[in-house]
Amino acid sequence: MIQFTNLSKSFGGQTLFSNINLKILPTQKIGLIGRNGSGKSTLFKIILGEEGYDEGELGIPKNYKIGTLRQHLKFTEDTVLKECALALSEEDKYNFYKVEKLLFGLGFTSEDLEKDPLSFSGGYQIRINLAKLLATQPQMLLLDEPTNYLDILSLRWLRKFIREFKGEVIIITHDREFMDSVTTHTMGLQRKKIQIIEGSTKKYEEILALSDETYEKTRQNQEKKRKELEDFIARNKARASTAALAQSKAKALEKMEDMESLESESSLSFNFNYKPTPAKVTLRVEDLGFGYNPKEPLFKNISFALENGKCLAIIGKNGKGKSTLLNYISEELPKQEGTKTMHPSSSVAHFGQTNIERLNTKNSVAQEINSAVKSMSISQIRAICGTMMFTGDAADKKIEVLSGGERSRVMLGKIIATPSNLLLLDEPTNHLDMQSIDALCDAISAFEGATIMVTHSEMLLRRLADSLIIFHKGGASYFDGNYDDFLEKIGWEDEEGDKKRKPKVNQKEYKKQKAKLIQDRSKESSPHKKEIDMYESEITTLEEKLAQENSRLIDASNANDNSTVIELSQNISKINTKIEELFLKLETSSDLLDKILDKYKKQIQDLR
Repeated sequence: MIQFTNLSKSFGGQTLFSNINLKILPTQKIGLIGRNGSGKSTLFKIILGEEGYDEGELGIPKNYKIGTLRQHLKFTEDTVLKECALALSEEDKYNFYKVEKLLFGLGFTSEDLEKDPLSFSGGYQIRINLAKLLATQPQMLLLDEPTNYLDILSLRWLRKFIREFKGEVIIITHDREFMDSVTTHTMGLQRKKIQIIEGSTKKYEEILALSDETYEKTRQNQEKKRKELEDFIARNKARASTAALAQSKAKALEKMEDMESLESESSLSFNFNYKPTPAKVTLRVEDLGFGYNPKEPLFKNISFALENGKCLAIIGKNGKGKSTLLNYISEELPKQEGTKTMHPSSSVAHFGQTNIERLNTKNSVAQEINSAVKSMSISQIRAICGTMMFTGDAADKKIEVLSGGERSRVMLGKIIATPSNLLLLDEPTNHLDMQSIDALCDAISAFEGATIMVTHSEMLLRRLADSLIIFHKGGASYFDGNYDDFLEKIGWEDEEGDKKRKPKVNQKEYKKQKAKLIQDRSKESSPHKKEIDMYESEITTLEEKLAQENSRLIDASNANDNSTVIELSQNISKINTKIEELFLKLETSSDLLDKILDKYKKQIQDLR
């Protein structure tokens, strides 16, 4: 168990967090969220003893082992197996099976175990570090963006591992679905404070929004009262007959808590620039094939027709040819096999790693976005810059000083500026934070044209993909269906336990069982829904009454009616107490309803 007590940390005069209090209980798996720069990684470093803190206390039990996934790659052994065996304890140092099992789960083959770690790509080197971490058998895992560079199969394996891990976990990731699928609690760093709740990121954001709304209403009422008091004092302090009362109100004003306006947090919100086309089929390809070595093609005989408004996702392991296929479709590679047909009105916008690398580093953000469409006005350019969170002087920053995430946003800005009806997107969520990923999903979903994307995110696949091209079984094939259809009908052949798939119920029995579960869910959840409606209605009524009483209090104060002021103040205090009680009851009922809905959701999924 780890405990923070009044912990504070600042950098260069900027406060990251102040007086935070937190206790992490046994077996809790916590998703840590917050905007980029809010202090998430710094909090990890403080726990690991790599970074100091300004005030407060950090309590960690003696002999409590904390493991973290290192992003810095340093290998000393000449084989993967020997490198990972370094992490084994003294009594386990010859238990190579433990290391082999971890490596196989992360996608390594028996032959890979005897290869030099430095011979692997960056993504696979990250996996070697992950295997070394897991081999130490830590009681707590601190995972900072563990999904970076992992392909879809490794992500699925890691998800299973974290779920089954017996200790505590704190994870930072921009993949909302991955986080929610492995955590029991969500913890947010917002406005220099920390808050933890049981449940998903969505539930956390709903509670935060409700809390913010209540805070803002209270602040506005207080500001109104403050101004009325200031006016009264200014008008009455010079009169002998009212000077004492004015002085009394001045003391009350001094004691009034200063409630600052909530800081607004900028988020992406945008739409792609759709170029109208009469074509129903945006792109048609037949028998595409390509290989850097003609004797070993990465793919062949790929055929599909992509309609307007549809999304095709390219999925599979790393290094198998997904990005190559996208680049081949975009004609960035020399033609080898197959034909591609597009309507004359078709226009393509391509987001890929090669495109980001081609950004002119000497240009400013505004100049680089303008380079996409020369005819844009200054106001249009600045509007797109603002949409991509480069407001004011930030639009004049040079590309060369931007981070990887900022460069990704510049590239997205260029695509937004480009009128198109076909989007080609290669891992578009890399470097984006959780809120920006949500905005990107919304923009792709709303796009009237067609989309082809390469992604390892199962969240994106489930939200967006209408059909798939799957790189597996030594090749690539087109699948006319969504991602869940693929998992049900075909599945990943490399996944552990595939041979032990549960037998499928027949469709008639499935519908019957599903209908029964839906009926049971409705019966069990109905009382809590009614409670929620009742509490929300009572809160609304009381807030309206509170506003009326505050208005009467101001009038009574201006009229120097002290007895009425006292009576109204007491009434207002009682109403505020009642509202707080109702909010607690509302939160309890919402928690119970969420648990019921989650329970039945899992039971319905298990039917398949």
